Amino acid sequence: MFGNVGRVLARIREIEERFGSFTSQPQKPAGAISPSLSSSSFDRIVEECAKKYGLHPSLVRKLIEVESGGNPKAVSPKGAMGLMQLMPETCRELGISDPFDVRQNIEGGVRYLRGLLDRFGSIELALAAYNAGPGRVKAYGGVPPFAETRTFIRKVLEG
Repeated sequence: MFGNVGRVLARIREIEERFGSFTSQPQKPAGAISPSLSSSSFDRIVEECAKKYGLHPSLVRKLIEVESGGNPKAVSPKGAMGLMQLMPETCRELGISDPFDVRQNIEGGVRYLRGLLDRFGSIELALAAYNAGPGRVKAYGGVPPFAETRTFIRKVLEG
């Protein structure tokens, strides 16, 4: 039982070394990300929103890369839209009128992720909630046993 706690704490340290603290503006840069996203036309918006909500810009960029490949017009088979692949209900809750507007989508996605981090207390649970929904994380008492969700978390947290 206590060996598991040690592994969890080691994983948290590893994630924070990579992306910085999620409770304040991180000091260390994360690993390499897609060159197209780091030099994109929306990089300034990523920087602004990440700073506003106390997240590391590299985490936001990686989330965008995994969710939409940097395509602001992306639509998933399930109906998620834009760079950060926000669902229609999430857009309504966040007051997003145009999910394909780069600024609205990034601002909303980062604000949503910040709220999930505050609610669930860990980046892995917040990402699970971002992918599978907060209700499923709550129902399973942790990361749901869905291959898609587990793969999503791994891709966002890996370089």
